[in-house]
Amino acid sequence: MLSALDHQHTVAPAGYSRWLIPPAALSVHLCIGQAYATSVYKNSLIAHFGASQTAIGVIFSIAIVMLGLSAAVGGTWVEANGPRKAMFVSACFWATGFLVGALGIATGQLWLVYLGYGFLGGIGLGIGYISPVSTLIKWFPDRPGLATGLAIMGFGGGAMVASPLSRQLLSLYDPGYNPANASSVASGGALVGLFVTLGIGYFVIMMFGVVNVRVPAPGWRPAGFDPATVAAKPMVTTASVSAANAIRTRSFWLLWIVLFCNVTAGIGILEQASPMIQDFFRENGTSTVAAAAAGGFVGLLSLFNMAGRFVWSSTSDLIGRKPIYLIYLGVGMVFYALLALLGHTATALFVLLTCVILSFYGGGFATIPAYLRDLFGTFQVGAIHGRLLTAWSAAGIAGPLIINGFLDAQGKPGTLTAAAYRPALFTMVGVLAVGFVANLLIRPVPARFHEPAPTAPAPSRDIPTPPVAVERGSAQ
Repeated sequence: MLSALDHQHTVAPAGYSRWLIPPAALSVHLCIGQAYATSVYKNSLIAHFGASQTAIGVIFSIAIVMLGLSAAVGGTWVEANGPRKAMFVSACFWATGFLVGALGIATGQLWLVYLGYGFLGGIGLGIGYISPVSTLIKWFPDRPGLATGLAIMGFGGGAMVASPLSRQLLSLYDPGYNPANASSVASGGALVGLFVTLGIGYFVIMMFGVVNVRVPAPGWRPAGFDPATVAAKPMVTTASVSAANAIRTRSFWLLWIVLFCNVTAGIGILEQASPMIQDFFRENGTSTVAAAAAGGFVGLLSLFNMAGRFVWSSTSDLIGRKPIYLIYLGVGMVFYALLALLGHTATALFVLLTCVILSFYGGGFATIPAYLRDLFGTFQVGAIHGRLLTAWSAAGIAGPLIINGFLDAQGKPGTLTAAAYRPALFTMVGVLAVGFVANLLIRPVPARFHEPAPTAPAPSRDIPTPPVAVERGSAQ
């Protein structure tokens, strides 16, 4: 049975439509995107373990660290073994992470939650994240920004499903838990039931992607697409750069800084989203925003995170990768400053600012693979992408630590106000400024890092050469 997971058994037959691949990718990314909904039950974990915000935030940080590390280490393995086997391995690690985490909650052992949801689940995150991205890039050589947006918009939208689902499951498993009450926390038993249910449910859903994913046949290309007609752009190379050479270039590390800064600024808020909106509108110790509304806010952020991945990355096909990052980082600085100074004055303004900020955050993730393709060619773009995701790992530590560190110094959960967030928000403005400058400094990769043309296998790897097979009836 396991032989069905092999790469040779996932090659698409002649006439197979590439538009059948995005649903398979979404089935995986919508599941692993649950990582963005941890803020919904964060306070319940704090109460259950009697731990600080920082201690519980470490769970999320470990998961993101392992995402980046497993993507960096496993990128070459994913390319060699194909998306079907990679998705299956991802599902196994992701589901096991929930089950081990549930054991940790049941026994009161926080380290088991670190090991389960953080370490094992994080490996599932990394492998699951890069396998659909690499596959969709191969299916959409004519629209790299669109392809990467399709690949990972589901990851940003995962919380849109997981947030209300988690609240309903906690209510089901703990009748005393009231999601509409800001001070209500779920019992340990309810948290165990939540983790077990999510682990089993997500595994089943991810199997849909495992069964349906395909890779294009050698020589396949979209109908009507001729690589020779693609107009050259200043920041787009037609050469090939290996993963080993890519990490020796200045452009790679500048782009690493860009991704690190963009993710650090967004991930801290995203991890704190549910309690943050309640804290910003607290009067006389009581928040005017109900917990249910806060959970809905997390879902709304997830929607903008997901939409930004598709809309902004598709826009980058028109205006270029470097200009779109100037928007992400430059406008982001302005919006963070407005959030710190004026976010508490009106709920609508707070929601508007945070939603746009999260759309930039999501767009940054979706545009990165296309940016790498522009700079380094198609030879080993999947492996290069995996290495660059170590910036996400570092940001997964830095972002929550900045936010939680400031908040722990300001007071206890449930008593904070908007003023407690200002130092952290202004810190994020500075972080975005660093990324803005780094993006300005990015230049085309020098020719000395290019692979020799006769030995570059790019046409047989990421963008198949014409004209062995052409998609029939492809919607363009």
